[in-house]
Amino acid sequence: MDKSNPILKKLSFFSDTELQEEVFDNAKFLSVKKGDVIVKEGQYVKFLPIVLEGTIRVYQQKEDREILLYHVRAEETCTMSLAAAYFNNKSSSHGVAIEATEMLIFPSEMITKWQLKYPSWNKYVMRMFRSRYDELINSFEKIAFENINVRVIEYLRKKCETESTNKIHISHQNLALDIGTTRVVISRILKQYERENKIKLFRGVIQLL
Repeated sequence: MDKSNPILKKLSFFSDTELQEEVFDNAKFLSVKKGDVIVKEGQYVKFLPIVLEGTIRVYQQKEDREILLYHVRAEETCTMSLAAAYFNNKSSSHGVAIEATEMLIFPSEMITKWQLKYPSWNKYVMRMFRSRYDELINSFEKIAFENINVRVIEYLRKKCETESTNKIHISHQNLALDIGTTRVVISRILKQYERENKIKLFRGVIQLL
């Protein structure tokens, strides 16, 4: 095996080099475009992704509403898919790439094998579940206790901080989906913030002032 392979090097977050090599040997490299569907709600999960670069948006859809659960970023896997694959259940969520994303996908049967063989794999899985748990609790608290106007401005500020810019390329509809409300409500709130000189609106772009 070529130890200098750039993909293998990206698996260095696994502390066990033997696990790194086994993941690499059993996985297929997959490159997807923005908007590509990774997994659909209701389908059996036969593979598990590990993101190398990019971001996957994991959400549930009820009628015309979407509820954002979490994002899967570099060095992470999808815990909803992990649970579905482990118990041979159908996926309870959708996963869609929100930007060009590179990942390794491997057969779901490897999960049990690695669980028995590698303590480092178990630590990785538990770290993923803890991270998702914290994200879901945080989302629940925001929905339950925070005014939607506050949630919108906090979302924009966090997005600007994450992307190191004050201009966010997002439509009102996509912002509504991430917040868990309707486009009409989002447009009303954004117009109010623009009147208060907190933001400036452009077509498909929101500038934080």
